Amino acid sequence: MVRLIPRETKFFTLFAEMSSNLTKGARLLQDILQNPVNMAGRIAQLQDIEHHGDELTHAIITKLNQTFITPFDREDIHRLASSLDDVLDFVNAAAVRLTLYRITAPPQEAADLAGLIVQQSEALAKGVSVLETNQMVLEYCVEVNRLENEADRVSRKAIASLFDEEKDPIQLIKIKELYEVLENATDKAEDAANVLEAVALKSA
Repeated sequence: MVRLIPRETKFFTLFAEMSSNLTKGARLLQDILQNPVNMAGRIAQLQDIEHHGDELTHAIITKLNQTFITPFDREDIHRLASSLDDVLDFVNAAAVRLTLYRITAPPQEAADLAGLIVQQSEALAKGVSVLETNQMVLEYCVEVNRLENEADRVSRKAIASLFDEEKDPIQLIKIKELYEVLENATDKAEDAANVLEAVALKSA
């Protein structure tokens, strides 16, 4: 059947830009945690990335309200935009904790968790890039979920070691919260992957 009114495909471009921006933010967070120098300037840069993510989310929602025929369900477009934005929000929240709690020497485990967020963000970006053709989307979603399980393992081990080794209760609270925010980011990435998977299965 000939489609008289074409579907608006600009959403795929916007989602690609959004996932690319998320990956950029995740990589910067990992670098900050791995090399904690000039932290104030780089955290400010990460906040700019987060603000750009908010702008992209707003652009998608605005486009959604202006579009008659969308490439996939309106609810899924909204959920995907929100879930990708949530990941970046938690990435930024982790960086904010460094400033708020004056954490100048974050532990290696924090950088390890950020590295898993980077890998999840890259897998999400790849999944989004093939969403229009619906090829290999599920494989990338499985990888995001696998990485979330790995992040759970790393987080549990890190917190257990923290309670064993950290004698300062205030410092313990600060670092534990940093781990939890990072682990929440991996959970949000899994949520985004679940939305991607749902879209792919509906389009199969």
